[in-house]
Amino acid sequence: MTYLPTPRQLREADRRIPELTLPHRQLAEALRQAEGYRNFLSTLTGLLAAVFVLKGQEDLSKLADGPRWSVIGLLVTGFAALLLASWLGVVAVHGRPGEEILMEAGRIVRYEHRRTRTIWKLVEAARWLGLVGVLAVAVAVVVTWVAPTK
Repeated sequence: MTYLPTPRQLREADRRIPELTLPHRQLAEALRQAEGYRNFLSTLTGLLAAVFVLKGQEDLSKLADGPRWSVIGLLVTGFAALLLASWLGVVAVHGRPGEEILMEAGRIVRYEHRRTRTIWKLVEAARWLGLVGVLAVAVAVVVTWVAPTK
């Protein structure tokens, strides 16, 4: 079943378009999205740390040399990626400390455009780093389960 909007709904949507394209509205939406990603990454990092501590092999020294160093490298990479992703999320939401916004109409509009683009770039980088971090930690856990011991 395909949803078809009514003519009234289409007219109302046409009236909302100019409002949605305003720089301050786009900036507010970008900040809202960045806050969601920041919260997700923080939760995910804590959850993965708990999963690895509870489910991973307790003593990596029991693994053969190759798998042991692979697990260590994957964990360092994974948690570094998640930490960096979380940092980018914080920077996206809160900006840099002491950032000055000059109170002049043209500068404010330029700031809103620039800040919105910056937030989108930071959130995109955080998403990819979050994926890399999750995959690295997950692979490290799997290696501890299946790798041969000494």
